[in-house]
Amino acid sequence: MSTIWVTIGVYVVAMVAVGLVVGRKSKNIADFSVGGRNAGAWISAMSYGTAYFSAVMFIGYAGGIGNSFGLWAILVGVGNAVFGTWLAWRVLARRTREVTQRLKIKTMPQFFEMRYQSHAMKIFACVVIFIFLIPYSASVYKGLSSVAQVLLGVSDTSSMVIIAVVSALLLVLGGYVVQARADFVQGIVMMVGVAFLILFVLRSKQVGGLSGIAAFAKTDLGLPELSSKKWTALLSLVLMTSFGTWGLPQMIQKYYGIRDDAQAKRGIAISTFFAVLVAGGGYFIGSLSHMFFDVDQIAAFPAPQQDYIVPNMLQAADLPAVLVGIVIVLLIAASVSTLSSITLTASSTLSMDFIKGLFHKKMSDKTVTRLTKILCVLFVILSYVVANTKTPILDMMSYSWGIISGSFLAPYVLALYWKGMNKIGAWAGMLTGFFLAMPPALCKLIATFANAPGAKVLEIAGKGPNYAVAAMVASIVVCLLVSLLAAKKTPEKEGAFFYTGLVAAE
Repeated sequence: MSTIWVTIGVYVVAMVAVGLVVGRKSKNIADFSVGGRNAGAWISAMSYGTAYFSAVMFIGYAGGIGNSFGLWAILVGVGNAVFGTWLAWRVLARRTREVTQRLKIKTMPQFFEMRYQSHAMKIFACVVIFIFLIPYSASVYKGLSSVAQVLLGVSDTSSMVIIAVVSALLLVLGGYVVQARADFVQGIVMMVGVAFLILFVLRSKQVGGLSGIAAFAKTDLGLPELSSKKWTALLSLVLMTSFGTWGLPQMIQKYYGIRDDAQAKRGIAISTFFAVLVAGGGYFIGSLSHMFFDVDQIAAFPAPQQDYIVPNMLQAADLPAVLVGIVIVLLIAASVSTLSSITLTASSTLSMDFIKGLFHKKMSDKTVTRLTKILCVLFVILSYVVANTKTPILDMMSYSWGIISGSFLAPYVLALYWKGMNKIGAWAGMLTGFFLAMPPALCKLIATFANAPGAKVLEIAGKGPNYAVAAMVASIVVCLLVSLLAAKKTPEKEGAFFYTGLVAAE
C-alpha cells in the first residue's frame, strides 16, 4: 500500500510543480481562458483527449456498458475515436480556430452573440453551461471515489476532496496555461497506464489471454444477441458520447488556443491515436466484466452497482502494487484534467459573459481573472455536493451532455459552414434541443425527492442517452428548417458574419 501512496504523492507534487512554474506565464484573461492562443498540436490534442476521457468513461461507462452489452461495448470506444475525435477535429478544429482567433472570441456564448447578433442568446448560453456542467463535473467525482474506496479503502469524502484540491490548485495557479501543460503530462500518464492495464488484465487468470477472449466471445455474455431495444440503447450511447462532444463548450474551447492551421492539422492524428488507445482500451476492459463476476456478484456491489464493476475488476486481477498506483494516478490524472476543463469553461463563461457582460461592462481583465478563480472554487464545491447523491455516473453525464449538446451543437456547427443560418433558426434549434433533452433530468429530480416515484418516471430517468440523441438530431432539423423559413426576415449581415476571413485550403 505504501508503494501506491508514494506513486500518488509523486503525481500530486509534479502537478503542483507544473502549476507553480507555468502559472507565472499566465498574465491576462486571454492567457487564463485560452492560453494566449499559442498551443501546439501535442498540447492541444492531449488537452482535448484528457478533457474527453476521465474516470467517468473508465469507471461509470466502461463498467456499466460492458455489463449490459459484453464485447459490443467496444463499439462505443470506436465511435469515440472515429466520430468524437477524428471527425470532430477534421470538421471543427480549423474553422473554429480561424473564427475565434480573428474575432478574439474566448467562450462559446461570445461565439453565439457575435454570430447571431444576440445578447440574449449569450446570456442563455451562459446560464445553461454553468448549471448543466455541474452534473458532469459531479460524475467525475463519483468515478474516482468508487476506485479509491475499492482499491485504497479511502472514503468517498476523502477522495473527492483530493481531486477537488488538485484541480482547484491547477486552475487558481494559472488557468488554461497551466491546465494545458498539465494535460500534456497527464495525457502521457494516461496512455502509458492504459497500455500496461490492458496487458495485465489480458494476462490475468480470469481472462487467460487472447484465447480466453475468443472463448468468451462465443458465449451469451461475451457477444449477446441484442434485441432492437438493446441496439437502440447501444447506438444512442455511441452517438451521444461521440457527437455529444461537438456541442460541449469545454471541448470546443480546446480549438481556440491552437497556434496556427498547421498545428490544427497535426492535432488530428495525435488526438485520434490517443482516443483509440485510451477510449478503446477503457471500453475493452469494461467489456470483460462478466469474465470476472457473475450477475449475483455484481448485484452485491454497493449502489449504484455499475459504478463499482471496474474497480472490483482491477482488484480481482491482482495487479502489482506499482501498477495499481499507476492506474490510480491514471484515473486521478484523467479526472483532474476533465474537471479542470469543465470548471474553467463554466467559470470563465459566467465571469466574462454573464457578470461582466450584464452587470459590470467596464470590469478590468485583472478583476475578471480574479473573479473566475473564485467561481472555479465555487463550481468545485457545488459539484461535490451533487456528487454525494446516489445518481449513477452514466445518468449524470447523459443529463449534462444531452442538455448542453442538444442546445448548442446545431447552432454552433451549422454556423461554421452555412451562411444561411440566422438568429431565428438558432433560437428555435437551441430551445428545441434544450427542452427535448430535459425530461430525464426532471424525472430524476422527481425520483430523488418523491416518496414513491412511478415506474414510468424511473424509466424516463434512465433514458438520458436516448433523449440526448433525439435532442441533437431534432435541433439540427429545426435549425435548418426555421432558418430557411425565416431567411427573408433576417438581415444579410447575420448570415455572412463569419465569412469575412478564409480558412486555409487543404
